[in-house]
Amino acid sequence: MDVKAISKYVRISPLKARDVAREIQGLPVSAALSLLNFTPKKAAVLFTKTLKSAVANAEHNFSLDANNLIVKSAVANLGPVHKRMKPLAKGSSAAIRKPMSHLQVIVSDEKPQPKKKDKAAKKPAAAATAAAE
Repeated sequence: MDVKAISKYVRISPLKARDVAREIQGLPVSAALSLLNFTPKKAAVLFTKTLKSAVANAEHNFSLDANNLIVKSAVANLGPVHKRMKPLAKGSSAAIRKPMSHLQVIVSDEKPQPKKKDKAAKKPAAAATAAAE
């Protein structure tokens, strides 16, 4: 069963948050939390809060065991952007963008299935194009 937690309007750039999100995908929750504790980035603190919220949702709402959960996905999507103006010389100004993110963590008690590549499906397509020539 998939359980998710979302942190909205978090004041961090999604580009910086996605680096941390990629690191915890597919890990067990305990390993992901220990990895986030030793990651010296602001996004790691924010993803720790969101991951703990997802685990609490799984335990409270669905009576799942926290030891059996894995991080199915961790995503940092673009939120709104605060725009500020910085005064420059001769009466001009420049825009300062302060982006926000929406962080989403999905935990699951199911083990991920490895993806199988269908080589047989590709061969008939190549044979059909050769026969058409």
